[in-house]
Parts: sequence; C-alpha cells; structure tokens
Amino acid sequence: MSGGAQLSVTDLRRASRHSINLPVLAEHRRLGDIMLHIVNISANGFMVREAPDLSRGERLTVRLQHIGRIEAFLVWADGDRAGFQFERIIRPDDFGKLVRSLMPARTQRNGTQ
Repeated sequence: MSGGAQLSVTDLRRASRHSINLPVLAEHRRLGDIMLHIVNISANGFMVREAPDLSRGERLTVRLQHIGRIEAFLVWADGDRAGFQFERIIRPDDFGKLVRSLMPARTQRNGTQ
C-alpha cells in the first residue's frame, strides 16, 4: 500500500504550470518564423495567447533559455489561445533554471535591487 496523497493527472498538470510573459520566435516548416506569446509553461508544454492559425498536431521549434531548441506540437486551440506539448519532457533541474530566469527580479525592502 502506497502512502501519501494521490494526485490526478489534471492536478499534476495544474501544479506544474507557471504563469509567464514570454515572447518567443518559433520556427514552423510551412510558415517559417512566427512570433508566439507564451503565457504559461510546464516541463511538458506551454500555452500561448494570440495563437497562430495552425492545425492540431502541427509542429514547431522554439528556443528556450537553459533548454535550447525543442520541438512542440499543437494539442488544442480555442479562440486566441493554444496549447502545445513538448516532444520530450524537460528535465526538472533545467526547467527550474528556466522558470527562475523568467521570474522578475525581486527588490529588497530598501528599494534597491
């Protein structure tokens, strides 16, 4: 018998997502370079706003700090939002570095950085 709380797949997805504001240039085989605006990210994929007109399953390549080039494919689209899944899961230590690099610098109490 295993101990501890059992999380559903949906709970795991929600727990691992980080809200960000990241414009990124993606490479698409048919469309060439396209600008994406990533609004949340996890080790498994990301969501964009102002989504390009792509069909489910289409692939693109993005370059992320600490990760490098990684391919992702469109899983869902709804209005101006779309969800992409990475072709591989990002290693936890690399994902942590990425998230930390995207978070705004915290100011100290005296107002200096």
